[in-house]
Amino acid sequence: MAEKLNFTLPEKKPRGSAAGALTVLLLIVLVALAGANLYVTLSGKKSESVTVGSLSVEQAKDLAGKLAQRGLYQQAAVAWQDYLAAARPEGPQRAQIHFQIGGLLEKAGLYGEAVEHYYRSEAAADLDELRPQVNAHLKECFERMGKFSALRYELMDRTSVDPAQSAGAKIVAEIGVEKITESQLDALIEESIEDQLAPMRAFMTPEQINEQKKRALEQSRNPQAKQEFLQSWLAQEILYRQALDQQLGEKPEAKRLVHSLTRQALSRQMLDAQLASKINLTDTDVQTYYAANKDKYLEPARARISHILVSEEEKANELLKQVREGADFAALAKESGGKIDEDVRPGSYVPGIGDANDLNAAIFAVDAPKVLDQPFKTEKGWEIVRVDEKHPSRQKTFDEVRQQVMMELLRRKSEDVQRDYIKEMMNKHKVIVHTSAMSPGQPEPSKEAPSKP
Repeated sequence: MAEKLNFTLPEKKPRGSAAGALTVLLLIVLVALAGANLYVTLSGKKSESVTVGSLSVEQAKDLAGKLAQRGLYQQAAVAWQDYLAAARPEGPQRAQIHFQIGGLLEKAGLYGEAVEHYYRSEAAADLDELRPQVNAHLKECFERMGKFSALRYELMDRTSVDPAQSAGAKIVAEIGVEKITESQLDALIEESIEDQLAPMRAFMTPEQINEQKKRALEQSRNPQAKQEFLQSWLAQEILYRQALDQQLGEKPEAKRLVHSLTRQALSRQMLDAQLASKINLTDTDVQTYYAANKDKYLEPARARISHILVSEEEKANELLKQVREGADFAALAKESGGKIDEDVRPGSYVPGIGDANDLNAAIFAVDAPKVLDQPFKTEKGWEIVRVDEKHPSRQKTFDEVRQQVMMELLRRKSEDVQRDYIKEMMNKHKVIVHTSAMSPGQPEPSKEAPSKP
C-alpha cells in the first residue's frame, strides 16, 4: 500500500521561552525603579534635586538671605515663598519661615500681606517662642494700616478667655438673610471717618492722620453714636438696593448726576495730588508762623462768678447789705442762684445770666474774690454777683496751639497753590473768559474778517 504524503507544515516550537520571561521581569523592575525615582523626586523635601527655577532649594534659601541683607525685603519675601513652594517644610519650620516672610513684608511697608503671613505662621504651628512676637507685629501692622477697629477686635480675640467665641461676632442688624456684625459696623464707621479725613491727606503725615482717626473712633464708640450711624447706614443701604432693583442707575438723570459727581471727585483728587506734591510743612515752618502771628493765639481773660437772682431791686439791695455785714453768700444763693460753672469772657454775655454789658465790665474791673458793689438789672431780674476767680489774658504756648497753627498755615498755603495751579491749567488748556458777553447791554465783539492788505 502506497504511503500517503503529508503536506502539513511542522508545528513551530517557541524559541527562547526562558529569555522572554527574563525580559518581562526586567521590564517590571525598571518600571518599579522609575516609579521609585519619581516618588523621591516629587516628595523628597530635603532632596538637592528639587529646584526653584534654575536654583536648588538651598540656593533659593541663600538668595533670600542675601536679598534681605541688601535691604530688598519684598524680593527676599518672594524668594522665601519660592523656597516654601519647592521644599514644602512642615510644622515648626514652616511656621518660622512664614514668620520671617511676614517680617520682611512688614519692613517693605506691605502690612496687609505681612498680616497674612503672620496668620499663616500661627496656622502652621503654634510656637510658644513666636506667639508674643506675632502679637506685637500684628498690632504694629494694623496700626500702620490705620485699621484701628480691626486691631481692637484682634486684641480682644487674643486676650479672650473663650477662644472659640470671636470678638465682634455679635449681630447688630439684619437685611433679609444678610447679617451685620458688630465688627462690620465698626469697619463701616472707620471707612466713613477715612472718607471725611481724605481731603486732609494732602496736608498731614500718615501719623497725624492716624491720630485724628483715633480720636474720631473713640468718639464713635459711644453706643448712641453707633446706633445713629447704623440707622443712617441702613437707610442709605436699603435705598441703594431699591434703586438697583428699579434700575434707577439706567435713567438719564441718574447717569448725569453720577457723571457730575465723578467729575467733582476726580477734580478734587487732582487738586489734592498737587497740594500734596507742592506743600511740605516742617516743624520749623509752623514755629516761624506762630512767632510771626502770636497775637492770634492769645487766651482772653476769664473769670468765675456766683450770683443771687431776685425779682425786685429793693430785695436785691437788702441782700447785698446782709452780705456786706458778713452773711454767707452761698447760703443766701441756695434759693435762687449759686456758682456758675462756666468761664465769663470779656464782652456782653455772662454765662447763666445773659447779655449784660455793664455787669460784664464790672466783673473785669475788680480783683477776686469780690462782691460787686451794686445789684445789676438783667432780663431775668436783679443780680447780686460775687467774682470768685479771675485770670488775666495770656499767650498760649506753641505746644498748646501747634495743631491750630499748622491748619491755619496749611490753609493759607493751599489757597496759594490752588490759585497758581488753576491759573497754570487755564493757560495750558487755552481758557478764555468773555466777561463782556455776560454784562447786560454790552455789544458783542465784531466778528468781521480782517481786511486784506
